[in-house]
Amino acid sequence: MSGATGAAPGPGAPGPAAAVAARRSRPGRPGYDRETVLRRAIDLFNRQGYDATSVGDLARELGLAKSAIYHHFDSKEALLSAALDEALDGLTEAVDSALAAHGADAYQRLRAVVRESVEILVRRLPAVTLLLRVRGNSEVELAALKRRRILDDKLAALVAEAVAEGSLRPDIPPELISRLIFGTVNSLVEWYRPGGPFDAGLIAQAIVTMAFDGLAGDGPAAG
Repeated sequence: MSGATGAAPGPGAPGPAAAVAARRSRPGRPGYDRETVLRRAIDLFNRQGYDATSVGDLARELGLAKSAIYHHFDSKEALLSAALDEALDGLTEAVDSALAAHGADAYQRLRAVVRESVEILVRRLPAVTLLLRVRGNSEVELAALKRRRILDDKLAALVAEAVAEGSLRPDIPPELISRLIFGTVNSLVEWYRPGGPFDAGLIAQAIVTMAFDGLAGDGPAAG
């Protein structure tokens, strides 16, 4: 038929859908893959604030055109969402793993989740730092805060279970115990720096010892 604007693909040539998929999966410029862009974006958000940072700022930080950023992320909000998911996914896995542990009482599971939370925070320090600074100024932030509240509720329920079994003293409200313990864990973002004098294992053990040696009741307890 006349009026065709281009020749049909020859044998073995990719069709339109395959071509689009290939463009989306290409690695991007050397040294600036998706992971690198995300890491640098998190650092920049933490340094100057998410609201005060534009995609243009990030492009200048990386020495790229904005189009190179959009190659990996559709928007600044997509960068924030990926960063917050990184922190929340690790913390959720730690909490859910402790809650599902078989053969352990609530006190043992609570100690385990404190240790694991410290390990997650240290491993994902920039992302967790960003998470703890969100204030609900966007749909992405509101969704992250909702996930945090779910985690807080699970932790408070685990503390209440430990109180009910007699492992923790009953004269302090479980929600307050949870806030105090995990507030201490979260405070690491203010002073912990990789390569400092204290590693994650030492910090985790110190927090567990400080918290539970003062909170242990007459019921079963684990070292």
